[in-house]
Amino acid sequence: MSQRYKVVIEYDGTDFAGFQVQPHQRTVESVLTKVVNQIAKNPQPAIQVFGSGRTDAGVHAHGQVIHFDLPKPIPAPNLRLALNSMFPLDMAVVSVEEVDDTFHARFSTHGKRYRYIVSNTPFVDPFKRNYTGHYKYPLNLDRMQTASRDLIGEHDFTSFVASGSQAKSNIRMIYDVQVHERPEDHEFVFDFYGSGFLYNQVRIMVALLLQIGNGRRPVNDIPRVLAAKDREEARETAPASGLYLESVLYDKHVSDENNN
Repeated sequence: MSQRYKVVIEYDGTDFAGFQVQPHQRTVESVLTKVVNQIAKNPQPAIQVFGSGRTDAGVHAHGQVIHFDLPKPIPAPNLRLALNSMFPLDMAVVSVEEVDDTFHARFSTHGKRYRYIVSNTPFVDPFKRNYTGHYKYPLNLDRMQTASRDLIGEHDFTSFVASGSQAKSNIRMIYDVQVHERPEDHEFVFDFYGSGFLYNQVRIMVALLLQIGNGRRPVNDIPRVLAAKDREEARETAPASGLYLESVLYDKHVSDENNN
């Protein structure tokens, strides 16, 4: 009798060509699939791994969620040990949980949290270049905090989605956006919490907020950009290196959380 497992993983996205399997590319999904099938002793048909969503090349994760079915059950603690012993050093299992067959890593989601970290220094820090986006111009925290509130709510985010998106609708709900500064690290941190996000949406929103923070756009520009429904109104995209998938949420009441 097979058993389904919900697995939370973290990874450094620097050396991955994204999450999804691609021919002749090292991806998170391809590594996962190989390891899971080795643990199950290469069953036929091969075990398929399902993720909560895709992350692009260079994007990191602290709380990506996957699920798969093993033909022969393995106790969750033992499975975590087995996975971590076979993973490369840029991946790790955070937790393993036995779940019933109704759980699906992608289709059961009710929300996601993303974090974007910006290094605000005159020159690129060689030790941060793979883990932050770099922005060398002065930034005003108050302006970005004020502007970020205009992203909250249900909107058509057509202006904030990159070409190549396969979404059937560009309408998404954002429950909360927080922007704060870490002066000691010369960093600005952007936290986004929503029902789901479109292709490159977070990185495009960050790029626009940085322009507002630098005074290149008016602080009230986001409603105009949203109304335009035109990608040309928000053309810039922040680098993948600063983006982290923090957590995937499955609680049906997730939208009622107090995220202050």
